Amino acid sequence: MSAVPRKPANPYYFGPPTDHFDGVRFFNPGGVEPGTLKDVWKWQTNGQKSRWPKKVELPNPARPADHVKGADLRVTMVGHASMLIQVAGINILTDPVWSTRASPLSFAGPKRVIRPGIEFDDLPPIDVVLVTHNHYDHLDMKTLVRLNEEHGPHFVTPLGNDTIIHNVIPEAKMSAVDWGDRLDYWDGLSIIAEPCHHWSARGMNDRRMALWAAFVLETPAGRIYHIGDTGFHDGINYRAAAEKYGDFRLAILPVGAYEPRWFMKGQHQNPQEAVQGFRIVNAAYAIGHHFGTFQLTDEAIETPVHDLAIALEAAEIAPTRFLPLRAGEMFDVPDR
Repeated sequence: MSAVPRKPANPYYFGPPTDHFDGVRFFNPGGVEPGTLKDVWKWQTNGQKSRWPKKVELPNPARPADHVKGADLRVTMVGHASMLIQVAGINILTDPVWSTRASPLSFAGPKRVIRPGIEFDDLPPIDVVLVTHNHYDHLDMKTLVRLNEEHGPHFVTPLGNDTIIHNVIPEAKMSAVDWGDRLDYWDGLSIIAEPCHHWSARGMNDRRMALWAAFVLETPAGRIYHIGDTGFHDGINYRAAAEKYGDFRLAILPVGAYEPRWFMKGQHQNPQEAVQGFRIVNAAYAIGHHFGTFQLTDEAIETPVHDLAIALEAAEIAPTRFLPLRAGEMFDVPDR
């Protein structure tokens, strides 16, 4: 009689314990764990959720050029955490979501209130896709399948997320990275995975079984620091990045989905914390994202932009240095 194979404790990743992996689950060293189901219920029944509009008009979808070369650096906002970064002749998409909902379900879950800022058919040739973690507002398999079919990009994602993607797209070109790993596959581009303070889950039973990460892009046009999602975590990861890299031409920082603070503080920084991080990491310019597309938390749709303006004024930082990009907006980043 043959033994029944045991289901692996972690279906996404198997490896030795590290300072941020206990053999089954990933964790934030010295950080906080995400809230419990009891906490979620307390939040969902607090009666403080603002009413968002059902639809926001997109004035003009962007039509990006095929490439940006030389010392130029251009970022175009698709929406939420989805952006097109064009630098050194390479086109990079971050956390691409073109789906109507950020959800495993087509009929329920957060629904986008504004169309993508770039029509999918208007995308230039995509070389690299960065997926920072596996929450549905960042890892959208429907979009990744279409990108693979029409562009065949190189997917770069933290440990464990490669399994999720390969289960659906087995032929995808993929690099799975741990914090500190460096990729040098492209002329003019290096990608390094760095820590951020977040968590992961696709369902009820896989919490923290795939890693989350920020990415540093080293290019001839300067360094870019991109974070898909993070709690401020006393600025620990910002200080580490500043010490390791010195400075950045551009930081791409989340500024939305942060209320109520008692529940969201560990996983989503607010605009005031984003401004602190911007200063700590020695960035010349910043782009704010993670707002205005899907209602994930309690704050009103315009609150992140309003709070960011107040935080910049209090810090005596010109608003032209830290732009909350809306869908369809394009930012040609000045030379440092």
